[in-house]
Amino acid sequence: MKASAAAPAVSIMPCLDMRQGRVVKGVRFVDIQDAGDPVACCQAYCEAGADEIALLDISATIEGRATLLEVVRRVAAVSTIPFTVGGGIRDAAAAEAVFAAGADKISTSSAAFRHPGIIAEMVKAFGAARVTVAIDAARNAALPSGYEVFIDGGRTATGADAIEWARRVADMGVTTILPTSKSTDGVRTGYDLPLIRGIREATGVAVVASGGAGTLEHFKEAVDAGAMILLAASVFHFNVISIPDLKRYLREQGVRLAAAPAGAAAPAGRRQ
Repeated sequence: MKASAAAPAVSIMPCLDMRQGRVVKGVRFVDIQDAGDPVACCQAYCEAGADEIALLDISATIEGRATLLEVVRRVAAVSTIPFTVGGGIRDAAAAEAVFAAGADKISTSSAAFRHPGIIAEMVKAFGAARVTVAIDAARNAALPSGYEVFIDGGRTATGADAIEWARRVADMGVTTILPTSKSTDGVRTGYDLPLIRGIREATGVAVVASGGAGTLEHFKEAVDAGAMILLAASVFHFNVISIPDLKRYLREQGVRLAAAPAGAAAPAGRRQ
C-alpha cells in the first residue's frame, strides 16, 4: 500500500525507562525488571534505525532529585539520533542542565502539573519543539473525558481530567504531548486508543503513543487514532518486535515514515 504524501510522517521512538542508572521496564508502572545498560541500549537502537529515543528517569521525581546528568552525557556521547530526557525536570534551570548534558528535548510531567507556569517558561526559553509534556492517565468514568491525570510516576491521583489538562498544555504552546495510560502500560494488549484520539482531537498537537504495544498491528492502530510518534519499550528491549520489521510493516500498511535524522550515521559529536 502506498503512503499518502499528505499524511503526517510517523516516527519510531524506543523508550529507555531508567532507574538507578539502569534501563528497566514494568507493567502498569510496577513489577519493574532490568532491561540493560542505557548506553548499550541507545547504541543498539541507533543502529537498528530508530528515529529518536526517550530516556526517562522514572524514579527522579519520587526520590526528589534531578535527572542523572552523567547518564545523559554518556548517552549523548554515542547517540546518533535526537533524544528526549524526562524525570526530575522541575524548572527551566533543570532543563538547561539536561540540555547542557547533551539532550535534544526535555519532557516534564509532575512538575508541569503542579506548577503550570513552568511550561510557558520552558517553551519561551528553549522553543516549543524542545519541550514535551507527559501525561500519565488512568480511566475514571466520573470525569468528563473518562480519564484522570496521575503524577509522581503514576502513584498520585489528581482528580483532574486528562483531556482538559492536555488542552491547557497545548494552549501554553507545547506542540508534543506524551500520554501514557496506566490501564495499558506494559501489558502488550494495545495502546489506549481513546486516550490518544481524545488528546489529538482536543489539541491538534503531535501525540506520542505510549503504553501497551504488543504486536505490529497495535502500532498501526495508534497511527489511525492520531499518533505521530510511536513509543514502545518492552517489545523492543526483549526482541518481541524489531524496529526494521516494524518499519517494513508500517510502510506496507501505507504509513508515511519520518526521514532518517540528518547525521544519523555519525557519532553524536553534533552536540559538541
